[in-house]
Amino acid sequence: MASRSDYARLLGIAGDLRIDFLDSAALRDNPLGDPSQRPVAVYLPPGYDDEASHRYPVLYCLHGYTGDAAALIAARPWETNVVQWMDRCIAQKKMPPAILAVVDGFTRLGGSQYVDSIHNGAYATYVVREVVGHLDASYRTIAREGGRAVLGKSSGGFGSMHLVMEHPGVFCAFASHSGDAGFRFSMLRSFPVLQRTLERYGFSIEAFVEEFERRNKRSADEYASIEMLGYTAAYTPRSTRAFDLDLPFDLKSGELRDDVFARWLAFDPAERAPNRVEELQRLRLRYIDCGRRDEYALDIGARAVASAIRDAGLSVEHQEFDDDHRNVGYRYAVSLPALGAVLDTNE
Repeated sequence: MASRSDYARLLGIAGDLRIDFLDSAALRDNPLGDPSQRPVAVYLPPGYDDEASHRYPVLYCLHGYTGDAAALIAARPWETNVVQWMDRCIAQKKMPPAILAVVDGFTRLGGSQYVDSIHNGAYATYVVREVVGHLDASYRTIAREGGRAVLGKSSGGFGSMHLVMEHPGVFCAFASHSGDAGFRFSMLRSFPVLQRTLERYGFSIEAFVEEFERRNKRSADEYASIEMLGYTAAYTPRSTRAFDLDLPFDLKSGELRDDVFARWLAFDPAERAPNRVEELQRLRLRYIDCGRRDEYALDIGARAVASAIRDAGLSVEHQEFDDDHRNVGYRYAVSLPALGAVLDTNE
């Protein structure tokens, strides 16, 4: 029997946790200078090394904005991370044994939204081709649509919805926890914050980002500003030159630019779902949840996505719970078994 890794012992899990590194062609030479070599944390269920022929489904987990793969697998007192939830759910027989792959989508601006962007890099392509390809080539996976699901929280929830609609045939199910949606509610309130911040830096995005990186401590408005720049880089980049972005408002006046914001809305799952019925129809599970006290009004966005899916004549598992946006990782205890129940098992 193979010994468990130090990571597994540190997390106190019965399965194993390995860290692989991929040198991504899709992320190479991106304008922000982010590394193309990325970690993928791979959880293997108990018994994986003892059964040479058994194949397993894979759940791909996407972290939220300002997160990365290391943050998602980190151990914290009084909290349970997604790897630990996976291990616990398998041990309690709430779901069949499966592999979990934790994907890294961090950028210099805090996150990629897992979309292909000429400014950030091709993060959707990275996930569906390179990460999935690596898992299928390196582990005993069930290497087909029915053997894969994708899930995540916040920007990771957005990413899970984006990938199943943009790349049908890769995953057979998704779960979104407090995923970005309903941009008309969730995004507009932060545009004035970014406008005022950039005004202090002579309307230079680059100057603000460089100062943000230099500081040891950053204000809430500065975090909100870098977040809006991260979204802009994903949704409306102007060119492949670093920090050349089409902002959704006029820099000087702060007035909303409807033409640019319309390009943001084209990524909004609540706006996209009615036009992606065929892609959504092929899924075995559509799972969406959000806290009723979400600070970004993402509970409204979740309702809008769920309603659009139902209006298309499709089923959706939509849950609301009494909490806000932060520290809701315990919801993985609900989504992981739900996803595991619909995935293909050993051939």
